[in-house]
Amino acid sequence: MVVGTSSHVGKTLLVTALCRILKRAGRKVTPFKAQNMSLNAYVTADGKEIAYAQALQAWAAGIPPTVEMNPILLKPQGNLTSQVILKGMAAGTYRAGEYYERWFEPGWQAVKSALAHLQQHYDWIICEGAGSPAEVNLKHRDLVNMRVALHLGSPTWLVADIDRGGALAHVVGTLQLLEPEERALIRGIVINKFRGSRELLQPGLDWLENYTGIPVVGVLPWLDWALPQEDSMGIPDRAHPQLLENRRGSSSQTDWRGSQLEIAVIRLPRIANFSDFDPLAAEPTVHLRWVHPGEVLGSPDGVILPGSKTTLADLLVLQQTGLADQLRQYSGPIVGICGGLQMLGETISDPEGVEGVAGTYPGLGFLPLTTVLAPTKVTRQIQTHSLWPGQAPILGYEIHQGSTQTNPAGCLSLFEQENLGWRDPSGRVWGTYLHGLFDNHLWRRQWLNHLRQQKGWDPLPELEGHYAQQREALLEELADQWQPHLNLSLFHPVKPSSA
Repeated sequence: MVVGTSSHVGKTLLVTALCRILKRAGRKVTPFKAQNMSLNAYVTADGKEIAYAQALQAWAAGIPPTVEMNPILLKPQGNLTSQVILKGMAAGTYRAGEYYERWFEPGWQAVKSALAHLQQHYDWIICEGAGSPAEVNLKHRDLVNMRVALHLGSPTWLVADIDRGGALAHVVGTLQLLEPEERALIRGIVINKFRGSRELLQPGLDWLENYTGIPVVGVLPWLDWALPQEDSMGIPDRAHPQLLENRRGSSSQTDWRGSQLEIAVIRLPRIANFSDFDPLAAEPTVHLRWVHPGEVLGSPDGVILPGSKTTLADLLVLQQTGLADQLRQYSGPIVGICGGLQMLGETISDPEGVEGVAGTYPGLGFLPLTTVLAPTKVTRQIQTHSLWPGQAPILGYEIHQGSTQTNPAGCLSLFEQENLGWRDPSGRVWGTYLHGLFDNHLWRRQWLNHLRQQKGWDPLPELEGHYAQQREALLEELADQWQPHLNLSLFHPVKPSSA
C-alpha cells in the first residue's frame, strides 16, 4: 500500500509506476483505491464510473479498468455536497456528515467485496491511500488509508513531497499520529519531487532512518512532465509532454512549431474530466491556455468550454464574471464538451432540482439546443465515426445527467451516431457529449487543420491511431525514470488476509 503525508505528494503516480514496473516483470498486478474524490472520471466497458486515475493505473498494469479498482467515487459539486458513486453507479448526493452516517458501513462492505474479487484474479494489489492517513478527526470513518492496510496486512510505503519543504517533519509527524499497529505496517519511506543534490540530502535521510527505524526506499526525481492527475489542483502547474516523436527527436523535415495555435480552455470552478485536453496539450503546434472566470479571454484561435459537475452553477459564474459576454463578443471557434455543450444551448431545464433549485435557465445561446437535466446518469463507452470536419473512427465515452434536443434546421450532427454532438452550419461553434474525443489522433488533426486553414497555414500531417499509444509510451518512460531510484528488494507480496 502507498499512503502520503498529504494530498498531492505523488501517491497516484507512484502506484502507476509500480503497476508498470511489476507488469514489465511479468506479474499479474492491479491497482486499487477504496475511495477517491475526483471530478476526473472514466467509464469502464460495462458502463461503470470510476476515477480516471485508477483507469490510468490499470492501463499501467496492462489490464482493462474495472469498477473493483475504485468501488467508491465521490464527485464534489459545491455547498459541501458530493455525488456518491458506489460500485460504479450514482447513489445520490449527500453532505459529508450524511455520507459518513449513511454510507460508511455499505461503503466498507463494498471495499472488502472489491478487494476479495481482485485477490481472486491478481497476484499483486497496489493500494493507494488518500490525503493523509493521520487525520485524527477523520480516522474513525476513514475507508481508504490504514483501515485497508490493516485489513490486508499490507506492507505500506509513506510518501512525502520534498518540493514543498518540511518533508522530514511531515514523515515524523505522520508516523507519530498513527496507531502502533498502523505504524508497524510502514515498511518504507519515499521522498518525491526531489531536484537538488543527493549529497546534501543524504545526512537528512540517514537521520530519518535512524530516528524512525524505517528505511528510505526511494528518492524520486522531479518530473518535468506529468500524466493525468486526479483533481484540478494539478491544472496550474501541469507540464504536458509533447508528442513522443517530438520529445525524442522527430524525423519530420518540417518544423511546425513556428505556427502554434492558441486554444483557451475555460477553467470552470467545478471543471470535470480535464484529462480530455491532454492530447491537445501534447501537440507541438498547440499552446493550451487556461482562462479563469474574471480573466480576459483575449483573441485565441479557439475556445473550449469543458465538462462541469454542476453545469448551472458554472454557467452562472460565467455570467456573473462577464466571461459569458466576452464569449458572445468573440468571433472565433467555440467548443463545448459535455457540460460545456449544455451551456452552449438556448435553455437548460432542471425540473427535479438535480443541481439545486428546480427551473429553466437560459444558456449562452450559441446553438439551438435545449437540455433537460434528470437524475438518471448516462455512462457508456462509444464507438462511432465522425461526419465533420472529416471522416474518422471515434472512440470515447459519455458521463452526463440529462438529455439534449436540437432544432434540425439550425444544427448538424458531428457523428454517425445521433445525439452525441452538434455544430452550426459554419462549424464555428460545436459541442459534444463525448469525453476522450481528442484522444482520436486522426480526428484531432482534422480539427486542428480546420483551424489552421482559417489562418492560411499549411496543414499538419495526418496522424493515425489513438492517444492510448502515446500514453503507453509515457507509462514506459515513467517506469524508466523512477525504477532506478526505488529499492524494490524491500517490496514483498503478502498472502491475503482472512480478516
